[in-house]
Amino acid sequence: MAEAFSAQTLPAGKADRYGVLLGEIAAVLEGETNRVARMATVASLLAASFDTFFWTGFYVVDRDKPDELVVGPYQGTLGCLRIAFGRGVCGLAAAERQTVIVADVEAFPGHIACDSRSRSEIVVPVFDGDGGLIAVLDVDSTEPAAFDEADQAGLEAILRQSFAI
Repeated sequence: MAEAFSAQTLPAGKADRYGVLLGEIAAVLEGETNRVARMATVASLLAASFDTFFWTGFYVVDRDKPDELVVGPYQGTLGCLRIAFGRGVCGLAAAERQTVIVADVEAFPGHIACDSRSRSEIVVPVFDGDGGLIAVLDVDSTEPAAFDEADQAGLEAILRQSFAI
């Protein structure tokens, strides 16, 4: 059984840490085809690997309402249940199909406060092997400006590897 890395065993630098996690996540997911299991595993390993990650999880495109996201596997406090495309940071990332980094959620017009302790956020779209949007990965932090280009590059690489199958 795989065990998540701890902050003490992972490199301190973000880029290096994401590089190690890329290999660990690939090894844990090898042979698993169920998306829910893959999402749960990715959320768990990411949440356990970064002290600044307050909420880490997926909002999945609803098959019955394809312009709406529904909460999927996550680690953290209670999440919003549904988010319409174009609404909030998650909805914007889904509608535009690109990563959105928000340094100060209180300055983001239309921010959805699922937990008022959130101060910054990164949302990364998740695509299947055919390029179809299947979900977004949402990571919140209680620290302002917690996310940067290293997080974007690392998370995008992990998601490409984990879901473009």
